[in-house]
Amino acid sequence: MWRLIKLVLILVVLAALSFVAYAYFGPLLGADFSPPKETVTVPVELDL
Repeated sequence: MWRLIKLVLILVVLAALSFVAYAYFGPLLGADFSPPKETVTVPVELDL
């Protein structure tokens, strides 16, 4: 049972490190993390 817990813990740590590495090196590899730029206009009615 301890082997299974240790394996899962190691996989979680490796996944977290890979997400951090992708966040840092993704833009260098061509990934674009910027949000789409568009103006959103929504009328708001206040019931007073």
